[in-house]
Amino acid sequence: MKIAIPENQGEVNQHFGQSKNFAIIEIDENKQVTSVQEVSASGLQHKHEGLAGLMKAQGVDTVIVGGIGAGAVQALEAQGLKVLFGASGPVKDVAETFARGEFVSERKMCSHHGAGHHHHDGGGCSH
Repeated sequence: MKIAIPENQGEVNQHFGQSKNFAIIEIDENKQVTSVQEVSASGLQHKHEGLAGLMKAQGVDTVIVGGIGAGAVQALEAQGLKVLFGASGPVKDVAETFARGEFVSERKMCSHHGAGHHHHDGGGCSH
């Protein structure tokens, strides 16, 4: 199984659509992380279909995100990808939690994008 997590300096990027890099992580049948590859999404920021196509081309099954807009969720799901919500912290920790079957998805979507949109607490779009 392959999962993708939007990443910024080793942490989950809370803005899926602004992510320039994704960690593509392979998990084996023993629930172990077997490989982590960083894939560039440069030039695809806020291009929902392009990001979804990139995930599909990488063989990803599941995308784990912090904050994400409804358009991006629709594009990912249209490619047959499962989307899990509410991730934060180090990408490695999130991947290992998912691999163990302990990740709890909290469906949060951003509906307020714009230049002035910021998350001061480091969390997803919960306001």
